Amino acid sequence: MAERSPEQRYGEFVAVRRHATHVAELALDRPKAMNAVSTEMARSLAAACEALAADRDARVVVVTSTHERAFCVGADLKERNSLTDAELVRQRPVARAAYTGVLELPMPTIAAVHGYALGGGFELALACDLIVADRTAVVGLPEVSVGVIPGGGGTQLLPRRVGAARAAELIFSARRVEATEARELGLVDDLVEAGHDREEALALGARIAANSPVGLRAAKRALRLGHGLDLRTGLEVEDAAWRSVAFSGDRAEGVAAFNEKREPEWPGE
Repeated sequence: MAERSPEQRYGEFVAVRRHATHVAELALDRPKAMNAVSTEMARSLAAACEALAADRDARVVVVTSTHERAFCVGADLKERNSLTDAELVRQRPVARAAYTGVLELPMPTIAAVHGYALGGGFELALACDLIVADRTAVVGLPEVSVGVIPGGGGTQLLPRRVGAARAAELIFSARRVEATEARELGLVDDLVEAGHDREEALALGARIAANSPVGLRAAKRALRLGHGLDLRTGLEVEDAAWRSVAFSGDRAEGVAAFNEKREPEWPGE
């Protein structure tokens, strides 16, 4: 595995580690609460994502957990229980910024999931482009069982993965889904042996990051913006993304490297 540079901390509960492969690791690090997302942690996630979005050296982001038995168990319900209605209203934009921060990262993103990924925890994974899970993973959106709904993007992201009816069944039933069924239903993309989710996600990230950073960001933009559009409109989105890379330094380097039978050295512009 690639050597790590020193961690950069965002508050007490979020760390960013930069790997030599141009992969940035966004680590959820609140082990005493199984990474439950408090207001403070949400602010830190949003701040880390803002920094990563502007980091031209980061070609892929992998979201990981430092807790042995959980990726993230969702919102900090103990904190929520202590909030007045007015405080909950003020807290809502802070929480939303954490989830949209991950969702709107311009480079490819991968979630490395083990153990519990429930509620907002699973929504953080759903905000990523790909989910690598190990065989201990248990995922689900149980919010209706505590009187709320998925509010970190779950009602919109889950049907985009598994279809409207399947998403309705999972959200309405609030049921937890274990790893094998989660892979069968398409709730996760890759299923790996227990304890190997982070390793495999970082390896996948490195393979992706070997490609053009300009091309990766443009491809992600086309995939995200084109989803759900009619075909003709979607092809216009694709054409705009193509035009943004067709005259780039990465395109010139990629063609030259291919013709010269060498590995490309991407300028990233």
